[in-house]
Order: sequence, then structure tokens, then C-alpha cells
Amino acid sequence: MAAYTFFTNPMSRGQIARWALHEAGVDYDQVLVPWDNKPPALLAANPMGKVPTLIHHSETGDKVITECAAICAYLAEAQPEAGLGPSADEAADYYRWLFFAAGPVEQAIITRSMGWELPPERQGMAGWGSYERTVAALESHFEGNNFVCGERFTMADVYVGSQVDWGLTFGSIPPNEAFVAYAERLQARSAYKAAKGIDNRLIEESRKA
Repeated sequence: MAAYTFFTNPMSRGQIARWALHEAGVDYDQVLVPWDNKPPALLAANPMGKVPTLIHHSETGDKVITECAAICAYLAEAQPEAGLGPSADEAADYYRWLFFAAGPVEQAIITRSMGWELPPERQGMAGWGSYERTVAALESHFEGNNFVCGERFTMADVYVGSQVDWGLTFGSIPPNEAFVAYAERLQARSAYKAAKGIDNRLIEESRKA
């Protein structure tokens, strides 16, 4: 048995977790989850039946990790030899932008895609304020930094970068110069290419089936 069991569907946020697994350099057993037939093992680990769900078969017992940002952060800590966690000087940016992407960015994009607009007087009640303010805040960081923590790639870039990469592909993030340059830096990584290659192949196989 590999150290990790990875429940995923290639057409899901599981792509983020797979990239994180490859960056961490760990072996994992893949369990493909169809939308209409959730395996009992997944439901036992995660009653919501969501993918990705990761189980770490650690020396102290099985640990279940869900939510992509948490999976990224966990892998960085569980596999310190990969060097993807933050140093003391990097921790502020690492956690700030990791959770900014998991909170305001995710919420701003989803609400906009649903066609929900908050009136200005209600924006203070929402953690993201407005789509425009959220995107501008994220863009301002990458106008002066190559990665989340400055000049060094960390696991935070897997999650934040996936939001940008996905957003550029599907039009939910504007193709501004800072975002495009950031995405290109990420796409050049060997772990990104390996992980995306697996998911793209699985998607093609499912279309032929």
C-alpha cells in the first residue's frame, strides 16, 4: 500500500491535489470516483462524498484530509523533505495568500459565475467585498512577486496558482499580464506537467468510453 490513498475525478478540483502530491514527491494509490456512484470507502472517510479526499496512512494511523487548500498545507508539513513549506520569513505571505485564495477568491469567482451581485452597501458583509476588489488585491501581489512567497515556489503556489491557472483557462480570472506570467511559470514545472498529463489522459479516456 502506498502512503496515501487519493480519491479523485479528473474533471474536478482533484487536479489541484494531484499536482500537490507530485510536488511533494509521494507515492499514492488513486481511486477514481464517478459522479453517480460514490464508493463506500470515500463516504466512510468523507460523508460529503467530495473529491479530492486524501487519506494518509501514517505511522500513527490513517489521517483524512479534505479541502484542497488543507491538502496542500498538510502535504507540505507531512513531507518536509520536499522543501515546500514556508520559512519563518515566508509564513505571513504563505498563509495569507493561501487562505485568501481559498476564501475571498473562491467566493468571488463562484458568486460572479452564478450571476449574484451584492449591492455596494452590502459588500462589507461579505468576506470578499466584490469580485473587482478581490482580483485587484491578488493581481497587486503578483505584480511585484514571482511566487506567493516572493522568489521561491512553495506549496501555497499549488493552490493559489491553480485558482489563477483555472481562472485564465475558463475566463473567470482576467488575462492580465501579472496573472499570465505567473501561470506560465507554474506550467513550466515538471510536477505540474506530470500531474496534468495524468488527468488529461484520464479525461480523454472517459470521453472515448
